[in-house]
Amino acid sequence: MKPLTVRHATTYRYADWVTFGTHRLMIRPRDSHDLRLLSSTLTLSPPGRVRWVHDVFGNSVALVDFAQDADELTIVSTLRLRRYGAGEPDFMIADEAVTYPFVYSTDDRTDLGRLLEQHYPDSKSSVADWAHQFVSHKGMDTLELLSTMNSAIKSRFTYARREDEGTQPPSETIERNSGSCRDFALLLIEAARCLGFGARFVSGYIYDAARNGNSNQLGGGATHAWADIYLPGAGWVEYDPTNGLIAEENLIRVAVTRDPSQAVPIGGSFVGDPSSFLGMKVAVTVTAGRAPKGT
Repeated sequence: MKPLTVRHATTYRYADWVTFGTHRLMIRPRDSHDLRLLSSTLTLSPPGRVRWVHDVFGNSVALVDFAQDADELTIVSTLRLRRYGAGEPDFMIADEAVTYPFVYSTDDRTDLGRLLEQHYPDSKSSVADWAHQFVSHKGMDTLELLSTMNSAIKSRFTYARREDEGTQPPSETIERNSGSCRDFALLLIEAARCLGFGARFVSGYIYDAARNGNSNQLGGGATHAWADIYLPGAGWVEYDPTNGLIAEENLIRVAVTRDPSQAVPIGGSFVGDPSSFLGMKVAVTVTAGRAPKGT
């Protein structure tokens, strides 16, 4: 794939001048064998002091302290990178995990820890029942099972971009039969955990080469979310239930966490009259080459 440019601009507007608390940004990916970060710039208005840290998962996090009050806060991140997808045909799953069910090694189970456990109440077993419907027989192909679950969310659920903060519980996604990319990712994660798989949440961006043409790809124009599922021999494999994709190179990983609440791209506070907050605007573009001016 050609070098990609990701421009993520967020603007908060207020009726009066306010004082900003420390903001936490998760908008810079880690350089790895499958994602090469060529350059990264962060533009802040008003200016602020930036401290970079790694969180408990190893994600790159920027902590920003603003020295000036203002009635508008703008945060613009621009990334230049190359992405190398694993490609589903190249999966090399360990022999003991080729068919389902299988048992992780003792070391894997220890290290996966809570990534094996359901995190959300499922009193009516709606998520568990939804997951187990895809297990047709003992000894079925593991990749086929996960691929079918991933595709089922795209084909059976209605995608709806939500402006509300947070992620709806998986049981609610099933009940509503609709959700955002974050909701779909969480449903797949919890369903996979019901079946004994280690799974985690991924936040990032998606590149759509046909963004200005006729494309059925969902989740562009904003941050995107999908799931990682751990398979012995293959490692962490990316599943995007919103688009039915598996290990595609157009998925640009920024943060991996145990739960979606830990992967908020931009979080912070302000001191002032709560009613002075007028709203926020987010604009994300992912282009091949340099970002278009003024976007």
